[in-house]
Amino acid sequence: MLTAIILPLSLAVMMFGVGTSLSLADFKRVFIYPKAVAIGIVGQIILLPLLGFFFASQFGLSPELAVGVMVIVACAGGATSNMIVYLARGDVALSISLTAINSCITVFTIPLVVNYALNHFMGTSTVTELPVGITSIKLFAITLVPVMIGMLVRYFWTGFAVKIETPMNRLITLLFILIVIAVFYQARGDLQEYLASVGPVTYFLNLTAMIMGVIVAAVFHLNEQQTTTIGVEVGIQNSATGIFVAAVLLDNPEVAIVAVIYALAMNLNIALYLMFKYWLNGKGVLVAR
Repeated sequence: MLTAIILPLSLAVMMFGVGTSLSLADFKRVFIYPKAVAIGIVGQIILLPLLGFFFASQFGLSPELAVGVMVIVACAGGATSNMIVYLARGDVALSISLTAINSCITVFTIPLVVNYALNHFMGTSTVTELPVGITSIKLFAITLVPVMIGMLVRYFWTGFAVKIETPMNRLITLLFILIVIAVFYQARGDLQEYLASVGPVTYFLNLTAMIMGVIVAAVFHLNEQQTTTIGVEVGIQNSATGIFVAAVLLDNPEVAIVAVIYALAMNLNIALYLMFKYWLNGKGVLVAR
């Protein structure tokens, strides 16, 4: 019931909510500041999977948990990243553009990254592989189609889209909490073991990803707001999509648990990061905006 109906439907609703916050201008913005967008995409689509592969390989994880790490790093662009960038006083327009573009790219990159992880970490022990074409079609149907419908709603009924934005954000949060509870319940027998083994890995993976994003943005001389945005975007992953890939497409609850634990680590680090930013602002280190 969870994997067959509730999880795909919940993800579709969440992506519809993302779509209602997007417009064609968000895609066109890539031509306004191409360097920032390119750095964000490279950080999320290339550098983060490489970092994830290092963590998955070096910390003694079981093959299933190692694959789970690769699944979550392949799912760029969390549904809440735009709001977090706003709270962190980053460049919200850049964040929205990255969300829009990555929603299109990951449909094709997720099966490539996941299949490599399956072959590398599980080898002949796995009977599951993601056919690239079929998987891309499924991801397109469950993520991009709802996004496009949401964009159409915003284009033709802008007032309605603005009106439902707050309720939709609350619904997205509620749906994700329910998904997390359901996955935890399914893994309840081994939950303590999972938290002990993959919890520290996901925490430091997320922390390192955020730091890496900030460093790369600074090296390429992006401004402060853009640097903040890249740091947040590289660290925040779409855990709901990760759970969908693991629980529905791979039919492997052990792989799915990594996405849930990563979401907990991600939110903890984001909370600490926001508090640090506000503390700096209170000290006068940052310019208030």
